[in-house]
This record gives sequence, structure tokens and C-alpha cells, in this order.
Amino acid sequence: MKWEHVLKDYADYLRIERGLSTNTISSYTSDIQKMMGFLKENKLSESPLQIAKETVQKFIYDVAKTMNPRSQARIISSLKGFFNYLIFEGYRSDNPIELIETPKIGRKLPDTLSTEEINELINAIDLSHQQGERNRAILETLYGCGLRVSELIGLKLSDLYFEEDFIKVTGKGDKQRFVPISEINKKFINIYRYEVRVHQSIQKEFSDYLFLNRRGKKLTRAMIFTIIKDLAEKIGLQKNISPHTFRHSFATHLLENGADLRAIQQMLGHESITTTEVYMHVNRQHLSEVLHQFHPRK
Repeated sequence: MKWEHVLKDYADYLRIERGLSTNTISSYTSDIQKMMGFLKENKLSESPLQIAKETVQKFIYDVAKTMNPRSQARIISSLKGFFNYLIFEGYRSDNPIELIETPKIGRKLPDTLSTEEINELINAIDLSHQQGERNRAILETLYGCGLRVSELIGLKLSDLYFEEDFIKVTGKGDKQRFVPISEINKKFINIYRYEVRVHQSIQKEFSDYLFLNRRGKKLTRAMIFTIIKDLAEKIGLQKNISPHTFRHSFATHLLENGADLRAIQQMLGHESITTTEVYMHVNRQHLSEVLHQFHPRK
């Protein structure tokens, strides 16, 4: 059985059986392709069903020379998943990477913005500029709803349920959830929607997408990153921020103000509460305040 055929079957399995997104599938399969390249480069003819653990180990040691621990851990995880799939399908009886230890990578948490810094970034938007109202609505939505950047650019007019105070969000693996939206967030979306967007020439295939570029097309991830980086530079913000920083700040501020962890989990679209716990951090001062406020022997 050839690597190319097995890899195609595995990609189909990830898409149909696991319901993973195109980006996630691409990430997993590209790691397998790296190993295929290693075999070709070293003139090794072992098939997916025959490859020995010694060969897989050599590949891991080889990539470890040029990759940081986080990237190494991702490749090991991808390979484990691939060989577990072969076992599941009855093609193999063992996983050649099972005993390879994943490097310790620690938990890297992104910077969190304070409410003052978020206000400063939003106030720095030039509303006299053609795209100013759009950019304000974008930042308000990233922070107000805690969206991933992919969820933001995929947001559609038909996803807005403003009368019910919700928006419908399509997350990882095309899983959908309803996220509450505030009055102020609705206000700035409506300003952009009815005072700016209606005057644009919009290409037909993008007519339902909420946020558009000046050519009437759907925005890209890179464009959102650029908007945020430019604003951070404009106000002299000494933090490395991205669209994800607003999502992290959204969750952290809710938790610090007493929101229920389960509710935050649902709004973020995390399948496991453990993900939410790892995703957020609370400063020690806040934890101390919670103890003194709520513990019966304070």
C-alpha cells in the first residue's frame, strides 16, 4: 500500500468521520508528507504498513534539529494519530511512535489587553477613513463576542439574530454555536452595515458576508492581523498582540468579573472545560480577592 493512497484515505477519514476543518486536516497531512520526504531523501522504501519504529525515530531526531519543541510535539501527535488510524482500520497491529516521548513545551499564554488598552486601540481608529467604521465593528466583535479570527471573517448577515441578541458562529470543524451579543456591539455593526456597507459594490458570491474589503470581497485573516498591528503601533502599545489577544481578553475579563466557567466554555466553543481552564489565566491578586470575598473562614 502506497503512502499517497493511505494519506488520501486518512484525510477523508479526518474530514468525514472526525469532522475536522480543512486547515486542521492540511496541518495533519503535511506532517505525514514530511516523513514521506524523509523516506524518499534517504532512499527508504518502507510502506505505511511496514515502517519500523527505528525509522520513525530517525525521522523525529532528524526534524528535531531544525524545529522548536512545540513543532516537534505537533509532528509526534500527527504521526500518532495517523498510525492509530491504521490500527483502527486493521492495517497495522502496532503504533511505531507509541513509545517516543513528546518534548516538554510548557504553556504559552498570550498577552491580555486591559479594558483601557482595548478602548485606546478602538479610539485610535480613523473614522474619517473609508474603512474606519468597519474596523471599529471588527474590533468590537472580536472582543465583544470572543471570536476566533476565522469565525469573524466567516460571519454572515444571515448569522445575525439581533432581535434575540445572538449571533450564529461557525467554529472549528464547521461546528456551530450561538453567542450572545451586546447592545453596543450591535450598534457598531449596524452603523457599518447600514451606513457604509450598503454603499459598496459587492461581488455576488460574497453578498452574505458581513465584513468586506474595499473590492467587495470577504476579508482575509492577514488583513485582520494587519489592522490590529497598525493600531498597536499607532498607540505605541508595547505588547505582541493579534486577533486572538481579543478573544483571550474577552474570556479573562469575564472570569475576573465573576462569570461562570461553563458559560465561558460555551461562548468560546470549547468542547472540553479543560481547554477553557488552560486557555485562561487569572492573576494571583484576583485569586486572593476571590478567596477573601467568598471563603466562609475569611
